[in-house]
Amino acid sequence: MGKKLSLILSIVCACVCVYAQEVSKHPDLATADGDIFDPTRKEKKEGEAYVFSMGYRMELGYIQNWQWSRRENFGDLYLHGGRLGATFDFLLPIRFSMQTGLLFDIAYGRNTQHWRSLDAPSVQEEYIRHQILQVNMTIPVRVYYTVPLWKQLNMFFCTGPQFVIGMTEHDYLQPHLSEKARVWLENQGVMTSEYDRLKNEVGRFAIQWSIGGGFEWDRYRLQAGYAFGLNNIVRKKVIDNQHMWQWGWYVTFCYRFN
Repeated sequence: MGKKLSLILSIVCACVCVYAQEVSKHPDLATADGDIFDPTRKEKKEGEAYVFSMGYRMELGYIQNWQWSRRENFGDLYLHGGRLGATFDFLLPIRFSMQTGLLFDIAYGRNTQHWRSLDAPSVQEEYIRHQILQVNMTIPVRVYYTVPLWKQLNMFFCTGPQFVIGMTEHDYLQPHLSEKARVWLENQGVMTSEYDRLKNEVGRFAIQWSIGGGFEWDRYRLQAGYAFGLNNIVRKKVIDNQHMWQWGWYVTFCYRFN
């Protein structure tokens, strides 16, 4: 009887050891890693709370300003130049952001202004050649929407107003006029010698609406846009119903510091 009991106990002990070894190969579900078995993990990622942040950028690039009028004797003026400045981005929910800043533009342009000859015997062509150096300060207020494409590559679109403050717009003009035409033009208030257009002819303040877009990779951004002039920038009208608008476009490179 004792031998049978010992044999039974030995068999039971052997079965318990084998079972214990099999159980040790599999983790206990009750003590497993919560990151693996937590069914709410995905929902927590998608529901992350909005966190306000602000970014600082330097902007450098090319601009072209276009001053145009409906009058033939006031020809269109194209000014080409560069832009340098700093902008600030404010993060908004749902991939939106808002940008403002301070940009300095310097541009140069040439134009020829023709006039009807007042002296019939004269064969001299009546015109004034303008060479203009323009320096502006631009304050943009743009809303951006970002579309993720691949890894750190994003595409974005932007729109909003921008306010242009003229600092100088010096006209180094060269008159080619008969004496009679010169006197008549000066009596009409038309400048025939070097002057600052912002003091005599063009308003210092312009409002524009800009639209644009571009691509962003990590801290680098390449963008382009077009600005439509909204207000008449003529300060002193030489003829009735004289209007002039300043439009333009730009291509700039931006770098984010933080």
